[in-house]
Amino acid sequence: MAIRYILQGEDPALRKKSRVVTDYNKRLHILLDDMRETLHEANGLGLAAPQVGVLRRVVLVVEFIRSEETLEERIVELINPEIVESSGEQNGSEGCLSVPGIYGMVTRPELVRVSAHDRYGEVFEYQCEGLAARAVCHELDHLNGVIFTSLTDHFLTDEELEKMRAERDAKQ
Repeated sequence: MAIRYILQGEDPALRKKSRVVTDYNKRLHILLDDMRETLHEANGLGLAAPQVGVLRRVVLVVEFIRSEETLEERIVELINPEIVESSGEQNGSEGCLSVPGIYGMVTRPELVRVSAHDRYGEVFEYQCEGLAARAVCHELDHLNGVIFTSLTDHFLTDEELEKMRAERDAKQ
């Protein structure tokens, strides 16, 4: 496994539409493993293949699973993902590993259900809500060359970010 460089700013590859994955082979598995390591190293909530310069429809999303005593983290691999159902609405702050230091308010569905393939080509459905739904929508946008900055309702100032962090910390 290797940590891959995350494209940033106005790199033209970030604005291109990704191609469908047709071969579920060792090359794909290496990409998925590298993306997992890159995502972990960057401490992000999601990563799309175009962000590491690969124009394929591949996404990783972090899902948090809370039990009575623990909060576990699981990385979900979505290949050729398509949203088949969404409902509700949430408006919240987003950032992006490809646009460091910029945050904005974006409206997303509260719940999404996605049809995708796993690393072996098997079809499955993944349903999520809240932060995970936000991350899925954000990463699927990358597959179509869309960056959250084009969807934001309002860019957040440093003061607004600090206030949001303080409110979040007070709740925990």
